[in-house]
Amino acid sequence: MSGQNFLDPYVAAGLLAAFSVLWIFLGWWWGRRSKDSLDEFMLAGRKVGLALGTATAMATWVTASTTMVAPQFAYELGIWGMVGYSLGSVGLILFAPMARRIRELMPAGYTSGDFMRLRYGNFAWRVFLLISLFYALGWLVSLGMAGGILIQALSGLPYHLGMSVILAICVIYTLLGGLRAVIGTDFIQTVIIMVGIVILGGLTISRIGFEEIHASLAAERPELLNLLMPAAIMFLFNNLLFGMGEIFHSNVWWSRAFAFEKGVGFKAYLLAGIFWTPIPIAAGFIALAAPGLGLNVARADMVGPMIAAQLLGAGGAILVFIIVFAALASSLDSLLAATSDLLLEDVYRKHLNPEASREHLRRVGSGIIVGLGVFTWLLSLPNIDTLGKILHLTGAFVASTIWPIAAGLYWRRTNPHGATAAMLLGSGIGLLAYYMIGFYVAALVGAAVSMLVVLISTWLAPRDFRWEDLNQ
Repeated sequence: MSGQNFLDPYVAAGLLAAFSVLWIFLGWWWGRRSKDSLDEFMLAGRKVGLALGTATAMATWVTASTTMVAPQFAYELGIWGMVGYSLGSVGLILFAPMARRIRELMPAGYTSGDFMRLRYGNFAWRVFLLISLFYALGWLVSLGMAGGILIQALSGLPYHLGMSVILAICVIYTLLGGLRAVIGTDFIQTVIIMVGIVILGGLTISRIGFEEIHASLAAERPELLNLLMPAAIMFLFNNLLFGMGEIFHSNVWWSRAFAFEKGVGFKAYLLAGIFWTPIPIAAGFIALAAPGLGLNVARADMVGPMIAAQLLGAGGAILVFIIVFAALASSLDSLLAATSDLLLEDVYRKHLNPEASREHLRRVGSGIIVGLGVFTWLLSLPNIDTLGKILHLTGAFVASTIWPIAAGLYWRRTNPHGATAAMLLGSGIGLLAYYMIGFYVAALVGAAVSMLVVLISTWLAPRDFRWEDLNQ
């Protein structure tokens, strides 16, 4: 950036302090009933209703990637960058019937790992765990980095300060209240994000206008208007599959399927997907104003906050700060809770201490949340790459799980060895494509390879399965 601080450092520090107190208090308030019960802590008592269910699904998916990386991709890939990012809603919508199916087949389930273990066996389960944990760490690091980048871009405060404070806040209130605190704060964060995005988009259009934005793009960055840009078209389909893979496999979404009241999952995910769709377009749109403003954009993932602050002054900087802070918190807390559940249930209890009491597991779960926060902080310290590239590095891995999960939920005769091979080959070949071609094809290649392996193996060697075996 140009060196100008759009937000006074003392104002930024005050906002950090205010939100820290607010989220920690709310985490304690909503989590009062979660102190002693493992089910309350992990799954909010399995009684989450439609309003909170829709809000938590939507807020969790409005990540730092939506509010900061959507502008980055619009700045780099043009119109298809922001439209392609909006296709992340397809994953939420397609998960709606899957959430209903999961609740019916596994009414007492805890994690996505439970499904993989019971459906495909131990080896497939462990491969899946490695993919899930690698993705979770990539997402956690991207969120931690986004906090530091946001505060540095707007106020000039050190990257490490913002990153550390936001991580600490989310760890504390998730630790205090578990999933109930996460879902409660998500509801408020959803309202903040929706209102903020509408205000920001409206002000941008009123200050510049569509005609001026189009004219500056045509003169200085005409490639951003090119609907036939090869990289942008590949990104369009890649992000669609990446989003599906992220949602289908991640325990963030499975834990909510288990936590929602019976009959709520389908409606909650469907509504969340519909309401989420325009948000990346609105967030990414402002990046198209960059060429006409003459900004020196040092990092593409800073372009959104910089443009808002440039156009709207201190008020715009504060608005962006609040929107992105809410988006960061709503995703960080969800990911911390869901990943700690996966580590607690699938790694600690299943592998290390099968006889552990529920009281002991509750204490260990708290320790895992703290450990995850510290580990994420250490990995976020270098700040070595843009958020988009870090997150899309995991694309090949998560996309390779789409077919094993979808086929495993609906096809009785899916071959378990084929499902395992699909995850391994899809991840490996997709990762190769990431380095040899680009980040915008990793998920596309991983999903295609995985699909072929699942279809061919099931056709050549189908294996029968009893759905009743999932209800353990």
